[in-house]
Amino acid sequence: MKSVFQGRSLLSTKDYSKEELMYLIEFAEHLKEMKKKGVPHRYLEGKNICLLFEKTSTRTRAAFTVAAIDLGAHPEFLGKSDIQLGKKETVRDTAIVLGSMFDGIEFRGFKQSVVEELVEHSGVPVWNGLTDKEHPTQMLADFMTMKEEFGKLEGLKLVYSGTGRNNVANSLLITGAILGVNVTIATPKELFPEVEIIDAAKHFAEKSGAVIEITSDVKAAVRGADAIYTNVWAAMGEEGQFEARIKLLTPYQVNKELLEHVGNDDYILLHCLPAFHNTDTTIGREIFGKYGVAEMEMTDEVFYSKNGRQFQQAENRMHTIKAIMAATLGNLYIPRV
Repeated sequence: MKSVFQGRSLLSTKDYSKEELMYLIEFAEHLKEMKKKGVPHRYLEGKNICLLFEKTSTRTRAAFTVAAIDLGAHPEFLGKSDIQLGKKETVRDTAIVLGSMFDGIEFRGFKQSVVEELVEHSGVPVWNGLTDKEHPTQMLADFMTMKEEFGKLEGLKLVYSGTGRNNVANSLLITGAILGVNVTIATPKELFPEVEIIDAAKHFAEKSGAVIEITSDVKAAVRGADAIYTNVWAAMGEEGQFEARIKLLTPYQVNKELLEHVGNDDYILLHCLPAFHNTDTTIGREIFGKYGVAEMEMTDEVFYSKNGRQFQQAENRMHTIKAIMAATLGNLYIPRV
């Protein structure tokens, strides 16, 4: 019997119900426990997975690779220099070819339209590992981490401080609204999320009871927060915007002074990584040399504090990715949720 997930793609969390997302998170928790205990779970034995990367990544590539191998599948990495996607070959043609050879495709790239076209023409499940609009696989890990910490999701308050108009902020708004998590985006007015994203989040919030807020008052925003989330101020391809973003976003840096406004010490700190929290990287040193800024979206002190859960969050990428691949590609019977 075909399950409710089998054969489906993951382009955006908005394509899944609250019950389905919670099932995937809880399935990921189960898979995490199985891995910790050394219990085999090779649900995708003999399957071939294409890892299609226009954008480089540490966590996405590592998570999909290990998840596929743990599930018994064979992952094949195709990077930007390995493929002709959009250069000599159309997305449609690439999708047809890859779909004829692989059982599932992960895509990490620049445009949401590309991953949508892969779904349309490949004939196999496609999982969005990041585009300019959405980051759904990250969301499963983020909210799994919150559930592990607090034992629930409904009614929790998540505050995102930083660039409000990007894929992570978009997906946090939508996913939080579906799951009943109160989401506040604290960002300068110049970087407020697009109206269509806010409207979509509010639509889902009407059903779940979540509170959605967009504000430029970051100190008021973090008051009573359960989770405080931040992200790089300029993503891959936006490096030319560092100077402008530093001027706009310095007041939104997650630092000790800001965290004093939370009002409790039970909050957790989240970051999807990589993070510019010191000058121990090439780019960190370049930014310091150009602009005199040693720490950007989060200070080093805060990053390594007892409240940080970013490395647990990173590990959970593997478990949640494993859950979505097993659910959509495996022969497991998953009852309608």
